[in-house]
Amino acid sequence: MWWYRLLMPTVGSCSGIPIKKRRPGLKEDAVDLNQMYGRGNVAGGWIQASVCVIVALLWMSVAGNAQEVAAAAELRVMSFNIRYGTANDGADAWPKRRELVVQTIRQFDPDLLGTQETLPFQATYLTQELPGYQYLGWSRDESAQGEQCGLLVRSARFEVLESGQFWLSERPDEKFSRSWDAALPRVATWVRLRERSPEAKPFVFINTHFDHRGEEARRQSALVLRERLSKIAGEQPVILTGDFNCGENSAPYTTLLEGGGLRDTWLQPSTNRTAESGTFHGFRGQAGAERIDWILVSPAWGVRTATIDRTNADGRYPSDHFPVTAVLGEPDQNARK
Repeated sequence: MWWYRLLMPTVGSCSGIPIKKRRPGLKEDAVDLNQMYGRGNVAGGWIQASVCVIVALLWMSVAGNAQEVAAAAELRVMSFNIRYGTANDGADAWPKRRELVVQTIRQFDPDLLGTQETLPFQATYLTQELPGYQYLGWSRDESAQGEQCGLLVRSARFEVLESGQFWLSERPDEKFSRSWDAALPRVATWVRLRERSPEAKPFVFINTHFDHRGEEARRQSALVLRERLSKIAGEQPVILTGDFNCGENSAPYTTLLEGGGLRDTWLQPSTNRTAESGTFHGFRGQAGAERIDWILVSPAWGVRTATIDRTNADGRYPSDHFPVTAVLGEPDQNARK
């Protein structure tokens, strides 16, 4: 690099190491740059000291900029079913665990967070405790106090271009609609984002929660979701988070991944997977075999790592689900979405 070639001779002089330079057709000559800077006289010492300070500042600036570029190039994503806040959970009720929920989120420090089972008062608490995020979410049913599939977006990094919500039913545009054998209305909430830089390209972040009882509803919901994603995102990269209430051997999983449309961050070679991959544990900390919480992405995204976050405080857990996380590399705009 140009800055390396420029600084290295000066770094050598600051360290007191003679720098050897080869001249064509001659033997190696040792050129002592300490003599060039006049070590042993006051003026030369001041010159050398000044140069060393400048070099140190330049070096720190270059290193700092490199770290900032590396940090900006990664995208931290979390999916978290926070358990609805009016549930009669006794010692695990929302008021007794909400601080641990926020602590868990802060610890991972996501750029994008998809939450499930989020009631309005829980959304308010999260936005108060996490002021650097913009929240988007709407009730899934006729009550304004109904559950939401909330999106939290790091507002300093992203601008919201467009957002919306549709229902996982035979009539996706009909508010509060429910179909098949679903026990409850189910939704998918989405936002089109762009990083706050002139070169940035838009992408779509979407979050959902499939029905917990209706097997046919889950199967059909995956088909609706796949169709709607195609219309909303087009060729733009996609990030999908959610509680799908089924595992990777299910029909909905196959529907969302078949044809290369989406891929599972957990199954990428770069992730640090473990044998225990269940995500629902009912506040016990011992999950079953099925991983029902997923982060799926289009092929354009590089996957650096993916984890199941088992954060707890002396055996007390922030929710009845483990949150799942993924660190993505910036998308390849030339790759298929």
